[in-house]
Amino acid sequence: MKGLNWLKRLLGIGFPCPFLLLTGLYCPGCGGTRAVRSLLRGDLRMSFQYHPLVLYAVLAFGFMLVWRPRDREKWERLFILFGAVIVVVNWLFKNYMLVYLRVDLLPLMK
Repeated sequence: MKGLNWLKRLLGIGFPCPFLLLTGLYCPGCGGTRAVRSLLRGDLRMSFQYHPLVLYAVLAFGFMLVWRPRDREKWERLFILFGAVIVVVNWLFKNYMLVYLRVDLLPLMK
């Protein structure tokens, strides 16, 4: 585990989101770093809660490495489009929960 100390330091910096600081709302990427950290710890549920795009990207990338479709460009476009939909839906849902229901879905990591 000693060899990964640089990775822990890099991912544990915890820069505040300027969009969140200025508006009080989450940006479309809020939770991404925490999602990567949770995924590296093996906590898939929290990784998905922090930002589902991270887990989706890992699964989609792994899927495309294994599966070799004939029309690869078409599938890549579909994966990217679906990823964009995930980002927008996640952003709207988390801000709805924060503003209207006062539920913070991005708790700080321990």
